Parts: sequence; structure tokens; C-alpha cells
Amino acid sequence: KRFGKSGQLSMEKMPVTGIVNTYSADDVITDSAASATAMSTGYKTNNGMIGMSPDSLSLYTILEAAKEKGMKTGLIATSPITHATPAAFACHIDSRWRYNEIAEQLVNSGVNVMLGGGRHFFVPQKNKHSKREDDLDLIETAKANGYDVVRTGEDLSNTPNKKILGLFSDSSLVRAASEPTLSEMTAKALDVLSDSSNGFFLMVEGSLIDWEAHDNDFSGVQRELLAFDITVNLAVQFAMKNPGTLVIVTADHETGGLTINGGVENNLDTHWASKDHSGTPVGIFSFGPFAHKFTGFMDNTDIPGIIDSLLDLENFPQKIN
Repeated sequence: KRFGKSGQLSMEKMPVTGIVNTYSADDVITDSAASATAMSTGYKTNNGMIGMSPDSLSLYTILEAAKEKGMKTGLIATSPITHATPAAFACHIDSRWRYNEIAEQLVNSGVNVMLGGGRHFFVPQKNKHSKREDDLDLIETAKANGYDVVRTGEDLSNTPNKKILGLFSDSSLVRAASEPTLSEMTAKALDVLSDSSNGFFLMVEGSLIDWEAHDNDFSGVQRELLAFDITVNLAVQFAMKNPGTLVIVTADHETGGLTINGGVENNLDTHWASKDHSGTPVGIFSFGPFAHKFTGFMDNTDIPGIIDSLLDLENFPQKIN
């Protein structure tokens, strides 16, 4: 049962739980860039910075270290794929808002599967939908780098390519009929990435949970959280069929300060503290080998360090001049 007072999400059924602190290097309230950088590199940084330290040194990411070890890698988001969280696992830039440059880094990153929105950062300025200010055609760059660039859920389902760049919307995904769902994107990525003798690293973000919370839209948060939870269940089912797979579920930060003051079932009295992030710690849930290492109270910088200890990655963590 998933609904009502006694309902449980799939992530709540995962056997190991913990609590994660999320503050950034320069603020008690983090943004997604700093928190995702902490989770991807093991270092705190300033709000707005992607894969970089406060003194502007590039930080080696857990995804890059996994790739260096021979593992396949993937990034999935329901926001533009250039947004802060996916970018922080594969890019190095001093401002999360430099989407055009982030797009350039992504198509040259070697990440095997990248799926989400943000097409208008990849097409040249002559295209009426472009958000670029130059003539770079990153779709063509991606193709030259071996990617099959797909635009619809059907194309994603049918491509046999092992390197895929899926750009299903100009901006964030809007649940259009042509778009794949988060779980469909994840299923395809698991199919592609699991064909690897060295294993894989996949980061999946239900980005719009945060966006709906910024709007204080309780029904929107419910909708996006349930879509994400279906994806969590998919990942756990995959892990059960593929021993050796570790599934970790957590958040960049809390958004909105939602409280429930009363009510019954679908008629709840809810209150939002703000339309921004808060410093409230977030939960972490895990399933699979060594999941017990993710229990207790930890900092978000601890997460990649634990993964590193399990995978024995080389040169991680490190700052790169």
C-alpha cells in the first residue's frame, strides 16, 4: 500500500536508512550545484559552482573515477540534462548558469548514456528554439563522438546504440506523449549500461520534485515523487535480479519546508515555510551489498567516499589544478 496514513513508498521499504547534512561551503542553505558537487566529489563548494572547489580547482567526480576504472556511466534527469545535479557529475565550471558551456562539456564527457531535457542548449543559434549565442551544433558534435541522438521515447526504445544522448524537450520534460517517463529512461539505461563486464555507475534525478516544491504545489510534488518512486522500485527490482548492484536514494536538499498540520487522506491541511531550500537534513535509503555503510548521520561529502571505498577507485577524491 503506497497511499494513506499507513502507506509506504518503495524507497521507504529499503532496508537501510540514514540522515544527511547538506550545507555548502559558503552557506548553511545549499543549492543544487554545491550539494551535487559534494555528493559527486567529496568536497564542499560554494553555491552555484559545478565540480569545482571554492578556489576554482576542478574536482575529480565519482562518475569520472568510475569511467576511468572501465565502468560504463549514465546521467538521467527530468530537468535539462545541463542542470546543476546531472552536470555536477561530469562537468567543471564556476557557474551553474553557464548552460551552453555545460552542454559542450557533456557531449565531450564520454558518459555513455545521457537522457533528459535541454535540447535548446545543444542546437546552433540559427535554430529558432536555440538558447545558444554561437553557431556550435552540439548535436553534430555528439554524433561525431559516437552518440545516437534521440528525441522521442519511441526513438529511445528502438535505438541499438550503446552511446545515447536523449534530448526529449527544449527545457524540462513536460509529460508530453512523445517523451519517455523517468522509469522508461532508467530501464533503457540499465539495459545499455549493464552490458559491461566492469559494472556501471548511473545517476538518476527526479528533478521536478524540487521544482514543484519551489512552487509550493503539493499535488505536483506528490505526482513527481510517485513517478520517482516507481523508478526506485525499478532499480531495486533490477538489483534483486543482479546481485552486486547497490542502489542509493537521497536528495540534494530539502525544498519548501512542507508540514502537514492535519486532515484526512486526500484532504490534508498542508503548510509551506518558504519557496526556497532549507537547511533541514535529508534522508538516505540504500539496498544491496554494503548498504549498511549508509546508515546513521552523515555529511553529503561522505557518500562518494563510501562508494570509493567499495569500488577501490584510483585518484579519488582529488583536486585538479
